[in-house]
Amino acid sequence: MARGFDTTLIDGELRAALGKVPAVPLRSALFRRIAPLLMKLRPVPKVAGVTISTHKGAAALRLYQPRERRSDGALLWIHGGGYIIGTASLDDQFCAELARDLGIVIASAEYRLAPRHPFPAPLDDCHAAWRWLVGQAGALGLDTGRLAIGGLSAGGGLAAALVQKVCDGPGPHPAAQWLFAPMLDDRTALRVELDEVAHPMWDNGLNRFGWSAYLGVAPGAPALPAYASPARREDLAGLPPTWIGVGSIELFHDEDVAYARRLEAAGVAATLAVVAGAPHGFEAWGRDAAITRAHLRQAADWLATRIG
Repeated sequence: MARGFDTTLIDGELRAALGKVPAVPLRSALFRRIAPLLMKLRPVPKVAGVTISTHKGAAALRLYQPRERRSDGALLWIHGGGYIIGTASLDDQFCAELARDLGIVIASAEYRLAPRHPFPAPLDDCHAAWRWLVGQAGALGLDTGRLAIGGLSAGGGLAAALVQKVCDGPGPHPAAQWLFAPMLDDRTALRVELDEVAHPMWDNGLNRFGWSAYLGVAPGAPALPAYASPARREDLAGLPPTWIGVGSIELFHDEDVAYARRLEAAGVAATLAVVAGAPHGFEAWGRDAAITRAHLRQAADWLATRIG
């Protein structure tokens, strides 16, 4: 656990779960090279009633198809990892269970990682997955007016950027965006006072490292290309209904709350769920905690009202 953080602020169940999370040397280039190999050794979870398949080609993704379909909507999901690590298969359990519970198809984008593949490569890969999902709508029995885009952490940042990019195009446009602790604003890395907080799981030092790897320049540059840092977009009008969930004690709290408020001010229906005592990534490593189960259930209910 990061030194210097007041652990009494963490929800009790999450505190116990956090203590079991192994330290991961994310700054190590060697670790990041071997991580994909280690991830491939993980067994594919078996969720009754859900078929998991891998698709490669112009778009690489994992597809989760429930036996019992209750909606012609679908979700494009984007995994997290600070833009520097991760794979779609890490979220197999989450995506398969969500597909089962809501009766929807889910596609999880596989994207290239920084620093080897900086912006716009990861976003381009996610855009390719979106185009694949739209193009396969007929074969999959989907309504292109009921497709959502979502993600966690860096995946949430990519999801927000992808929503902006798609909405700037001719359509079809996403019916909703579903963002868990999204990594939205490179300028947070400039807040040196946050270095002293030493947030668990993802601190501001790692934040600078992740953004630098992704952007190819130091975070906080005066100007960035469109979609590189979603929070920098000035005009948020016309974006789809949005759900944003974030822990009250994590690094991204302020930028996520600010983005939700800006969406509302722009006339976008935005729902903000702040989870008291929750550090970054609790949705993944703390899934057995009551506070996490309630949060994920409320998030799924919101998504179901949009595409279910």
